[in-house]
Amino acid sequence: MPRTRHSAAFALITVATLALTACGSGDPAAAPAGAAGTAAAKGKIPTTDVVSSVRKDEAAAKLLPAGVRASGTFTIASSIGNPPGATYLEDGRTVAGTDIDIADAVARKLGLKPKREVASFEAILPALGSGKYDVGTGNFGVTEERRRTIDFVTYINDGQGFAVRDDSKLKKVTDLSRLCGLTVGTGAGTTFEVTLEENRHLCSDAGKKPYEVKTYSDQGAIWGSLQQGRSDVVMSTINGLRYAVEQQEGVRFLNEFKRLDVGFAFKKGTPLAPAFQAAVNGLKADGTYDRILKKWGISASAIKTSQISPPEIK
Repeated sequence: MPRTRHSAAFALITVATLALTACGSGDPAAAPAGAAGTAAAKGKIPTTDVVSSVRKDEAAAKLLPAGVRASGTFTIASSIGNPPGATYLEDGRTVAGTDIDIADAVARKLGLKPKREVASFEAILPALGSGKYDVGTGNFGVTEERRRTIDFVTYINDGQGFAVRDDSKLKKVTDLSRLCGLTVGTGAGTTFEVTLEENRHLCSDAGKKPYEVKTYSDQGAIWGSLQQGRSDVVMSTINGLRYAVEQQEGVRFLNEFKRLDVGFAFKKGTPLAPAFQAAVNGLKADGTYDRILKKWGISASAIKTSQISPPEIK
């Protein structure tokens, strides 16, 4: 049955959504024992400036290729989906989120100005390979498959989780066979979709009716499918789910399923990775990193140190 929503808050989640932010990241565990987004009032996107005070780190900047240092800029493709990863403010033009703040802070650490272009989640990784962009953000989770063609510089820890309507009898998804017979809504081209498709056989192996996977290209459509009963459960990023259920009535976060490191994405073999890694670690050292995560209510997603293309978390 359709569920009542906080219309204003829901609009903030879905406004001008171009692509699903997905962990693979894909748009992490949020604050412990609670919801992500605790730093913001319900239905309000936080706008506290935590970036403009960042100063250039000469040691990190020296790690940049000479051509990039000379140009003073880099191109970045950003997938805009839902908070806390990346979203639009009420003007429908200004982008905001963890991905945005961290990328802008890294640019300041390196003495660069980012040339940002909004792009769909599924288009960014192929575009990196072609050289169209230098770096991409979109809550890209580090997986073994992606590491074969993409380099990563990690900046948060996120993962896969589930949400359901309040009337759902589903208690916890400890393995995907718990989904047998249900309809799962998720993002197109994400690791959620891959995980679900690769494990669909678990139901038939157990003699049960397979679950159905419905994919959508934007976050608003995913939540609409759940609210209106077209999906029984949603699979998406942990932080994104926790934030979203705080903004809506009649839905609840179910549980975390799997953790993934999330990072900036680059073309394989990029010379930019060491400089970006040093910049992220510099932000951790000067306190900016913690302020950004606190702003977006995801302090529990902090990483101890930035890494270049670490192995997938198993």
